[in-house]
Amino acid sequence: QVQLVQSGGGLMQPGGSLRLSCTASGTIYQIRSMDWYREAPGRAREFVAVISHIATTSYEDSVKGRFTISRDDAEKTAYLEMNRLEPEDTAVYYCGAYVVQTPHDDDASHFWSQGTQVIVSS
Repeated sequence: QVQLVQSGGGLMQPGGSLRLSCTASGTIYQIRSMDWYREAPGRAREFVAVISHIATTSYEDSVKGRFTISRDDAEKTAYLEMNRLEPEDTAVYYCGAYVVQTPHDDDASHFWSQGTQVIVSS
């Protein structure tokens, strides 16, 4: 009922930048938060960043100062600006959202995008 569609990603040299976007659609009353996770080869899915509906943000320690999460409420879109990329940032990046689907819901449900590969290599 809720779809998250990503764009961006690809190949970038170390030190470069990429911007990911994620747009939500479907049955949405309120998006409580949007988040980014990543899954590196041989690793578990890891939290990267989150932005709440009141624009508070939180980041995983390794990306603090390099990545910036933002949102566009009108477009129901979250962005992840990734700067000073490192080989360790190589992963499939997933967008997620906690969505309240109706005004009567007491809770939000989490939805995932399908992921976008980011490769950082020289």
